[in-house]
Amino acid sequence: MNNIFLVHNKFNEHKKITLKAYMVNAFLLVFLLFLFFYLSFLSASYNFDFMAIYEYKDKMMQGFFTSFFISILSLIVGVIFALVLCYMSLCKIVLFNMFARVFIELVRGTPLLVQILLIYYIFADNLGLDNRYVCGVLILALFASAYICEILRAGILSVDKMQYESAKALGLSEFEIYKSVIFPQALKNILAPLSGQLSNLIKDSSLLSVIAISELTQNAQEINAFTFSTLEIYIPLALCYLVLTLPISMFSRKLEKSFS
Repeated sequence: MNNIFLVHNKFNEHKKITLKAYMVNAFLLVFLLFLFFYLSFLSASYNFDFMAIYEYKDKMMQGFFTSFFISILSLIVGVIFALVLCYMSLCKIVLFNMFARVFIELVRGTPLLVQILLIYYIFADNLGLDNRYVCGVLILALFASAYICEILRAGILSVDKMQYESAKALGLSEFEIYKSVIFPQALKNILAPLSGQLSNLIKDSSLLSVIAISELTQNAQEINAFTFSTLEIYIPLALCYLVLTLPISMFSRKLEKSFS
């Protein structure tokens, strides 16, 4: 019985679970979750009518893919920005260090909603950038770059200094040292927080609805305005975000195992 419900190792990152134990515990978990939600909704005095929102399924799918592509583009651009910021924060030029630190503290210390409103209605308007989708991607990229920069910096600094000095003694250039020695070792340390940042970025994209970008949350709000089916639309909305974020964490765990 213990073999079904207990894992006999202290550090369970790479625990081995038998198929029987996995199936039994998965069934038990699903049953408990079903029981919890069933009893919760049973006591609620609300009549659910999901057919009212069914005709708007295409609008939800359009919002789903819009959120997905905005998040992916924001991550790619954000990583590029983060690499530049990381270089500036680690280089010997004091001005670059100060700029990177001020930018990171400003972004991390202010709400994303405020940043979206300020950048879109003030800075983007003054620069003549009127494409709200491009602006939304850039805002999310700038926001994510501050967090990704700190993740990259922490990963690089986690590599033993002796590794750098040994590579330098072998005659490797600065680029070769980071490419072949530092980054491969830092990568396995940053995979988990980096995947977590991507998941957060997907959920943060819902705030772009304040500048009328037709992403998942904006479309759900419009459907709610048409049908007045608040709970019926927000439950599928939550499931859509779960569908977007769950594969990221699963893929990240597989990568962590391959690097370990």
